[in-house]
Amino acid sequence: MKTEHLLPAVGDTEELGAELAGIVVPGDLVILVGPLGAGKTAFTRGFGRGLGVTEPVTSPTFVIARVHTGGRLPLVHVDAYRLSGAADVDDLDLDVTVADSVTVVEWGQGLVEQLADEHLEVRLERRDDDVRTALLVPHGPGWEHRIG
Repeated sequence: MKTEHLLPAVGDTEELGAELAGIVVPGDLVILVGPLGAGKTAFTRGFGRGLGVTEPVTSPTFVIARVHTGGRLPLVHVDAYRLSGAADVDDLDLDVTVADSVTVVEWGQGLVEQLADEHLEVRLERRDDDVRTALLVPHGPGWEHRIG
């Protein structure tokens, strides 16, 4: 799988998420980085579809975290935008679900890396022409092997 992706349409962002869902294993942590409108929720919607989640995957901005079951693996979808630090992350008890599920965290850079020994960072950007880009940055040998 290549590490840089050009995503001209929302469907392309969703498709990248679905493709990555095909290689995840229980305990994986995916951290989505990017500004508002970069495609973090669209990526996660596709990721959920790739896992076989049948319920709608929407932004958990106001509920902070949602758990989606019914797919190949449970999907824990977190929006850390409103969290002020590591103590808030600890209060969510995400470490309880990490081992048996896949955790995708929007706005999680610098807050949730301690939840797993390794993680995948997906850096999403939105260019002036509304085309999105994604850079996959593996942290740890497991992700380097799968992405590399």
